[in-house]
Amino acid sequence: MKILLCAPVLRQGSFNKKLIRIVYKHLLSEQEHHVELVEFNEFPMPMYDGDIETGKGIPDGVQRLAKKIIAADAIIISSPEYNWSIHGTFKNAIDWLSRMHPVPLEGKQICLIGASGGSFATMRGQLAIRIPLQALKAFTYPDYFGLAKSETAFDEQGNLKDTKQRDFLFKIIEDFIKYVDSHATPFDRLDEFLEEQKHQGPPPSSHL
Repeated sequence: MKILLCAPVLRQGSFNKKLIRIVYKHLLSEQEHHVELVEFNEFPMPMYDGDIETGKGIPDGVQRLAKKIIAADAIIISSPEYNWSIHGTFKNAIDWLSRMHPVPLEGKQICLIGASGGSFATMRGQLAIRIPLQALKAFTYPDYFGLAKSETAFDEQGNLKDTKQRDFLFKIIEDFIKYVDSHATPFDRLDEFLEEQKHQGPPPSSHL
């Protein structure tokens, strides 16, 4: 399986870059899959402008990012939350990718994680990210990992100080990879869930 990892941010000291590197090192240690970590800075692109698209076509940085996405079987993205939502750099990349035919993100299995300085981690931002990805027919894994108060969450070596958080992160990643390896989609799992409910019978009644 080819797994692509990326933190779609530009700042070199980004907490999300630290977080995605932890996942990258963990997956490399298992040596079961082909794992590639890309720096978003490698794919420079202007703000989406229809005049640029019409006059010059899709920028080279967008096309090179699209090739990485197309080649991947699974994608893990560590993204921050800006003002309770998706941040502009990432949204701009999604908008450019949506102009390609076929759309590189269509049918891709994506796991979202993220780090934020706030107490709610990236919970609201990750919900916002799912909307454009769903519009482009990507499959986003239901579970996700959010790291809160990230300014104090890493040690000097860039590792997570809290081993429980680390183990929880790795479990989500491993479950995601097993899910992708099963070649299932969320719709397949929904069919299984409905079949399970048929055989379980009605829920027990409750008395208040």
